[in-house]
Amino acid sequence: MKGANMTANTRAAAALLVAMTAAAALTSMTGSVVVVVDAFRAGGACRRPAPPLVRSDARRGTILRSSDPAGGDDDVVVVASSSSSSSSDDADVDDDADHPSNAIRSHRPPPPPTPPAGRASDDVADYRLNLNQRRISVEPRPGSTAPRTGAIDVTMKFGGSSLANSECIDRVTRLIRDRMRPPSPHPEEGGTTTKTKTDGEGGDAAVAHVEVPVRPRAVVCSAMGKTTNALLTAGEIALETGRVDIEALRTLHLGTCDDFDLPEHTRRDVGRLLDECQDMLNGVRLLQELSPRSLDQLVSYGERCSVRIVAARLNQIGVPAQAYDAWDVGVFTDDNFGDAKLLPSAIESIRERFERRVDPDVVAVVTGFIGHNLNDRITTLGRGGSDLTATAIGSALKVHEIQVWKDVDGILTADPRLVKNAIPVARVSYEEASELAYFGAQVLHPIAMQPALKASIPVRVKNSYNPSAPGSVIDGVGNPDRLVTAITCKRGVTLMDIRSLQMLGAYGFLGTVFADFEKNKVSVDVLASSEVSVSVTLDKKQRNDDIKALCEDLSKFADVELHNNRAILTLIADVGRSSDVLATVFRSFSANGIKVEMMSQGVSKVNISFVVKEDQIDDAILKLHSCFFEGSCDAGMIEGGQLF
Repeated sequence: MKGANMTANTRAAAALLVAMTAAAALTSMTGSVVVVVDAFRAGGACRRPAPPLVRSDARRGTILRSSDPAGGDDDVVVVASSSSSSSSDDADVDDDADHPSNAIRSHRPPPPPTPPAGRASDDVADYRLNLNQRRISVEPRPGSTAPRTGAIDVTMKFGGSSLANSECIDRVTRLIRDRMRPPSPHPEEGGTTTKTKTDGEGGDAAVAHVEVPVRPRAVVCSAMGKTTNALLTAGEIALETGRVDIEALRTLHLGTCDDFDLPEHTRRDVGRLLDECQDMLNGVRLLQELSPRSLDQLVSYGERCSVRIVAARLNQIGVPAQAYDAWDVGVFTDDNFGDAKLLPSAIESIRERFERRVDPDVVAVVTGFIGHNLNDRITTLGRGGSDLTATAIGSALKVHEIQVWKDVDGILTADPRLVKNAIPVARVSYEEASELAYFGAQVLHPIAMQPALKASIPVRVKNSYNPSAPGSVIDGVGNPDRLVTAITCKRGVTLMDIRSLQMLGAYGFLGTVFADFEKNKVSVDVLASSEVSVSVTLDKKQRNDDIKALCEDLSKFADVELHNNRAILTLIADVGRSSDVLATVFRSFSANGIKVEMMSQGVSKVNISFVVKEDQIDDAILKLHSCFFEGSCDAGMIEGGQLF
């Protein structure tokens, strides 16, 4: 038995010697690091003879592995890659026929192709054996856009303002390419950078932001700039005046193709879509019909042109990409044209289409906002539709993170157009983000957050104009230590007061009231009630005729008063500590002559809303932001959104 073990050790040692000799030869040839995994396992010597080495190629590298029919291919492995595109060292091959590396040298892989313009000549992946996964993984050099084991799968969404013109598209596509590169401490050398975000002691300081390379499974794009509005206007003009004119849209899209000198087939595809758009508008002119179904098809041309341009530009700068209309990757909806909902089966259909049709290492550039019903008619997903496309795809593919790129540094403590000192919030919960969006903040629409919430996938909101900023993360945690997260508002609302002594001690009175709301199709934003009254706010989008009919019905059993030109100010805050919040709010309002006409605490436990006159809303927001986030409140109670 002892002799048998010695024999096994001898064979293993011989195999290792051959491997090391081959490694030395390959190192001499390529100048690259060679990894040798020896034949001795953790438990001692190999329990079987080492089989002969067989050469195989891994893209641009060379792998020597044991050819064991029993499947033991991890005994001896030599991994090497060329670091030069030159093959001049072929002349140095040893002619000694007995040299153990001769067979390897005579079958070296071809040199890597000449890199595209703007790429380093040694932009070649190093290949390393991943023993845990027992497969060859790819570790790119800094600056490479090759796949990488450490990369995380993401979906990325870019809105119209991020794609407004050729300059914006160039910035976005280079941003995508740079996100795919490994971190670099020297941003000028390419790649992502490592950043740490600290928002102050005890606040959002807990969120450290480290950039890692990503693999974009999908890039969801809106139409370029204001294209959607331009298409809607073109439809109205064709219907009302009989004039068809989309020359400005032709100039924008075809001019962008020309700015990049995109391939002729891309320019031809974009031109064909614009021709279809013009033909459709001529149909509107002749038939004098522009139904919701027709409108959905009309506005779809913006996204469909956009993704073809973005995909072509990505390919041009070295990122493999393919444009897809949303229905080609499984985005199917109901028949509610203009505000369609994803079918319950949509997530599964997206997953199945991606598995069957999309190469995971090719960036799928997908139209946002649009889909197909089951009759293959184009539909639109309504407000927040592009965000919904991104979160649905991210949920279906189970990505690590969904990234929504906007023109601000994430979710801010207030509207930066009003509050110049508004600051990014590092982390919010799904619930907080939903309330912010509902009450007017430029965040993801609540419907768009549902797929991410169900799949427990974090959503990161970032700035395409300032990509090094960490942005804001929306997840299931938020920051429970924070007193106030943000301030937002909804303008142009109507306050309705409903009073009736019949309410006192009566059963079912509220049911009677809201039956009339349902009958007249009037929805409510905020509600507060007492023993004899109900106050609600109505969104400015409600039709005046519907509100008038509602008032007539309610007047049969109650006194009704309407107060126009009101606004809702909402604090996203910890309602469990509302006494701390309210003390500061009312002290500030009292000092500045701001009258609260109605107050409501949301059942979500994360918002407190106040109704004030619209001409006081700006002053109210500025004063409260100063109190909660700038440490300059007259009340002297709050600093950085927290008690001190």
